[in-house]
Amino acid sequence: MKKYVVAVLLGTGVIAAIGAGTLATPPASAQISVFDPTNYTQNLLTAARTLQQINNQIQSLQNEAQMLVNQGKNLSRIDFPQIDQLRQKLGEIDKLMGQAQGIDFRLDQLDERFRQQFPDSYNQVMKRDQRIAVAKQRLDNEMAAFRQTMQVQSGIVENVRDDAQALAAIVAKSQGAEGSLQAQQATNQLLALATKQQFQLQNLMAAQFRSQSLEASARGQSAREARERTTRFLGDGKAYTPRQ
Repeated sequence: MKKYVVAVLLGTGVIAAIGAGTLATPPASAQISVFDPTNYTQNLLTAARTLQQINNQIQSLQNEAQMLVNQGKNLSRIDFPQIDQLRQKLGEIDKLMGQAQGIDFRLDQLDERFRQQFPDSYNQVMKRDQRIAVAKQRLDNEMAAFRQTMQVQSGIVENVRDDAQALAAIVAKSQGAEGSLQAQQATNQLLALATKQQFQLQNLMAAQFRSQSLEASARGQSAREARERTTRFLGDGKAYTPRQ
């Protein structure tokens, strides 16, 4: 009887202990992680949007960097040593024009020199030696004008050869221009070359017309002197009256 009571008591204690342990252990469902597809999708969309924003910022920085590079190209300059050569050649032509002798290109002395060699009247009778000296001076001036014109022509012909080389160099730089400033500079150089050619042509025409004008003036002066000498030789026609 006692053994049975003890066994019952022991069984009751084990059952109590098992019951107590069962109550103390959390349920198995609380230890399993739950997957929420809606939340996962939202997180993916948020990450994708963030990555796209970063890519847009990177692309914007790249575009700004390329814009700065292009601006740097537009501001880059070209060295043109040809412009100094053009100035030098124009200076040489101007020097040749300044070597004109006799009746030169100086406007302040033109009228006086022209009157000395091509007078309008012959009130004073010049001696033979004076006439010869004046005629010789006119001839010397004509020859000097022709010689100076030929020198200017020769200088321009030499400059044309140099200008052809300068033109090739400028065109090559124009075709290789990287930015707008370099293209504008190349265009300005071409305009400078064309302007230099016009200046040379004007100087050549001035020298040529000067020599032609002196030649024509000399011919006209000779004709006037011949008429004057004839008039003085004949007189008024009353110096001799033939007898009848």
